[in-house]
Amino acid sequence: MSVLIKGGTVVTADLTYRADVLCADGKIQDIGSDLDAPKGAQIVDAGGQYVMPGGIDPHTHMQLPFMGTVASEDFETGTAAGLAGGTTMIIDFVIPNPQQNIMEAYQQWREWAEKSVADYTFHVAITWWDDTVSQDMETLVRDHGINSFKHFMAYKGAIMADDEILVNSFSKAIELGAIVTVHAENGELVYRLQQKIFDMGITGPEGHPLSRPPEVEGEAANRAIRIAEVLGVPIYLVHTSCRQALESITRARNEGQRVYGEVLAGHLLIDDSVYRDPDFNVASAHVMSPPFRPKENQELLWRGLQSGNLQTTATDHCCFCADQKAAGLDDFRLIPNGTAGIENRMEVLWHHGVRSGRLTMNEYVAVTSTNAAKIFNVYPRKGSVSVGADADIVVWDPAATKTISARTHHQNVDYNIFEGMEVTGGASTTISQGKIVWSDGKLNVERGAGNYIMRPAFASYYDAMQKRAEQSRPQAVDRGSSRPQAVAHGKGG
Repeated sequence: MSVLIKGGTVVTADLTYRADVLCADGKIQDIGSDLDAPKGAQIVDAGGQYVMPGGIDPHTHMQLPFMGTVASEDFETGTAAGLAGGTTMIIDFVIPNPQQNIMEAYQQWREWAEKSVADYTFHVAITWWDDTVSQDMETLVRDHGINSFKHFMAYKGAIMADDEILVNSFSKAIELGAIVTVHAENGELVYRLQQKIFDMGITGPEGHPLSRPPEVEGEAANRAIRIAEVLGVPIYLVHTSCRQALESITRARNEGQRVYGEVLAGHLLIDDSVYRDPDFNVASAHVMSPPFRPKENQELLWRGLQSGNLQTTATDHCCFCADQKAAGLDDFRLIPNGTAGIENRMEVLWHHGVRSGRLTMNEYVAVTSTNAAKIFNVYPRKGSVSVGADADIVVWDPAATKTISARTHHQNVDYNIFEGMEVTGGASTTISQGKIVWSDGKLNVERGAGNYIMRPAFASYYDAMQKRAEQSRPQAVDRGSSRPQAVAHGKGG
């Protein structure tokens, strides 16, 4: 079955132009004016609408076992909710327990993800270190299309990566041609502040942001960036939430370091006043790490996107319902960390980004899709509307309106952090693998239809160093010729 999108305006990270788009066999087959519909093709009328690459959420946690419970959203319901909002691919996280075999954890997550209804891939977290971890990283890159490794600098006593782990893992990553990602919070400081604040008698959700102030994120961000600088590995900071972390990223990028920053839709739009809501269910529903910040950080984060110092937007989609959050009713330290957002990311960023004038449409496509595809090496297969690319497309109606609510969303969680927000602009049709999976406000998805996406490694450190050495090798001049002649390697001139 083929799909012909007629009469729309194609918007990519680079271009905006009128064209029809023909999809067949899971790929974009043709782009042009007044394309003829093949026999039996489904026709999507995109008149007055925009045809964009499907969104890529580079940071989700479906079905995550965490803090004594398991996230309420699994890979089937989570990827379906994403499609309803125009997101056609996720990058989730394999998170081994301390001392757990890395490949064992990877296989477990692959098994859980088999029910995905849209395409997916993984970052793999490094939570401990020995020679087997090093070997497993190599296997993952070589045989399983993993090119990014995650490091939690928080959660002491559980999955926290200390400096020794960071140095070992970063060194291995650059050898393999992989990128490293970090959750930047100083775990030791968080641990001590949590205890101090609890001992002061602050036990409710308002204690959460007090125990994780912006300074602990800024310190960890700077430390991780400096370690990456010394070792020469590219680094990606997830959920950048505050001025201190953004300043570390900006400084490093200005110095020419290969540093990337991600910002969550929630951090752009929600401030820390939510933790002071007298209703525990409302306050605890917003408990995530890093926490929502004082309002002045929001405008700085928008400027980070506008300037290009932050390149991607994500959700950190990790859902826990009210009964799960209630585990911390008397101790904020026990509230499972996580919020939802995969269904609403594209909507709220369009409304508050494009419609406000903060972002152009092309910049919007870049920060919701294309940049993630480029950073994690699946471009132009993903993140583009081009012939030969995967037919993952969202037809976007700029005039569509809705009020976001947990009563009507498709996410498997009983609260929505954007509850009551009125937005203009939304997905009228979502196409995944060349099939219409969202149209007229209805999902038409198939359990297990999602593909696991392999992501090739980048050029390895050793390849790059050898090439640099060859380029800088001294040359001697042959006195009988005007052409330079390389000095024999290892011998005197």
